[in-house]
Amino acid sequence: MDSTLEPLADSLRDAPVVDRDGYEYFVHGVTDGVPPIEPAVLEAIADGIRERVDLTDVDTLVAPEAMGIHHGTALSLATGIPMAVVRKRSYGFQDEIAVHQETSYGESDLYLNGVEPGDRVVLVDDVLSSGGTIEAVCDALEAAEAELVDIVVVLRRVDADHADVSRSVTSLLDVRVRDGAVEILE
Repeated sequence: MDSTLEPLADSLRDAPVVDRDGYEYFVHGVTDGVPPIEPAVLEAIADGIRERVDLTDVDTLVAPEAMGIHHGTALSLATGIPMAVVRKRSYGFQDEIAVHQETSYGESDLYLNGVEPGDRVVLVDDVLSSGGTIEAVCDALEAAEAELVDIVVVLRRVDADHADVSRSVTSLLDVRVRDGAVEILE
C-alpha cells in the first residue's frame, strides 16, 4: 500500500459494521463523520487524490452533500481549486440542475449550482457502493455542459454491486466487508 494512505488505512481497521436492512454498512469518519475524522486522515486523502488525479487546469471540484464535502474541502485547501457542493435542497436559482439519486440505502434529490458550461471539474466523494450518487451527479454535470475530468472516491466497496456506474472511477482504497469487519484490499 502507498505509505501516503497509511493514516486512512489505519483508521479503517476497527470501523464498526452495522446492518441496514440487509446491507452491511461500515461506520467511519470518512463515510459518516463518526467518529471524528483526524486531520492526518484528511491530509492523507488530499495527498492521495493529488497523486492519482491530474488536477492541471481543473476549474472546480464538485462534492455531493454531505459526506463528499470534507474530502472536497481538504483537496480544495491543498490545491487552491474552488469547490461546488451538490446540495440536497433546492435554492431555486435559474441555472440550478436537479437530479434524482438512488443508492443502496435510500434515495433523494440533489441540486447542482455553481458549475458553468465548459468548466473542467473533478467529482470527489466518500465511497462508491451502488454508484447511484455518482451517476446522478454526473448526469447533472452533463446537463451543466461541464467537462468531467475525473471521478475520485476515497473508498470503493468491491463487495457492492456497482451496476449504476457507467464511468471510470478512481479510488484511494478498495475495501470490502467480510465477517463483520472492514478489509482493505491491496
